Amino acid sequence: MTVLKDQSQAGAGRTIISVDAMGGDRGPAAVVAGISLSAKKNPEIGFILHGPRAELTKLVSKRKHLAGRCEIRDARDVVSMQDKPAQVMRTGKNTSMWSALDSVRNGEATVCVSCGNTGALMALSILRLRKLSGIYRPAIAVMWPSRNPQGFNIMLDGGADIRADAKDLMQYALMGTSYARNGFGLERPRIGLLNVGTEEHKGRAELKEAHDLIAANARRADFEFVGFVEGRELPDDACDVIVTDGFTGNVALKTGEGIASLISDLLKEAFKYSPLSRLASVLAYTSLQRLKKRIDPRRANGGVFLGLNGTVVKSHGAADATGISSAVKLAFELAQSGFSEKLAARVASAALLDQDEPSEATSDGENQ
Repeated sequence: MTVLKDQSQAGAGRTIISVDAMGGDRGPAAVVAGISLSAKKNPEIGFILHGPRAELTKLVSKRKHLAGRCEIRDARDVVSMQDKPAQVMRTGKNTSMWSALDSVRNGEATVCVSCGNTGALMALSILRLRKLSGIYRPAIAVMWPSRNPQGFNIMLDGGADIRADAKDLMQYALMGTSYARNGFGLERPRIGLLNVGTEEHKGRAELKEAHDLIAANARRADFEFVGFVEGRELPDDACDVIVTDGFTGNVALKTGEGIASLISDLLKEAFKYSPLSRLASVLAYTSLQRLKKRIDPRRANGGVFLGLNGTVVKSHGAADATGISSAVKLAFELAQSGFSEKLAARVASAALLDQDEPSEATSDGENQ
């Protein structure tokens, strides 16, 4: 649904994004600045902003690009980074996070964006939006800068659940395929399964089982399975989607963020080393700015919760206005593509794969 029931607040005919204004490290000022930046760039977006009305009204009134395009929903409580998911599920009804998810649940907005506590956001998302029929475990899909033409690979799970058996990993492959198609326009995504080696005999038992499951369903689900991939291929062009469990995925994600920060600091240190190196930095300014933009995690901000009856985008907790705007842009693109409906259809059709495979094999044999 792209039009609010009360169109006077967010603007008729716009794609409506529900935004949790609270919970981020930088506070609601950064969130409002971020959605204002998005509004300036894209006239087709409207917002429902959730948080303390008095505080948000002051912030929104200072942003001319949000005039007539942002409805404020009063929610006085905030989910902190220290709150436990179970506690939030019991007592979080009056929080901005709960309110933001309910706007998607009620059909007032198409996508929810939040910078808040990841565990609490996932728990509340499952509680308010429910899992898609047939989904065992939802997953977080994150973007990883890569050598591929699209500029990024997709990795899931990024930390929704530390556990994943073979069937979970198979579903991650299907959900990742749908995300790659609708988020990146890849008609036939290449799927890789993260392991300690590329040889088929390596890895835990569930990885070997998942390898066989994914390979068996690749043709029917219309993706290319490249087999096992190693950690060094996360930023490479060997595949478009990398499947792993949430524990491994989250460790890899945080490691990558740390390395990117280290490289940035080392470059700054190197160019300050001597007068000649400082001159070199001036001569290389344009190239350095291009590199900075290419590896800037703010421009790849937004992990998508997959496997729910609705789309939720998790922004990094420390995101600034640029990062928030990137998350909103991703949310808008997914809303425009009808991502939730297409993902639900893919998951539903996948439930028939194993049942239909024997009969199809017979039919193929007769045709040959």
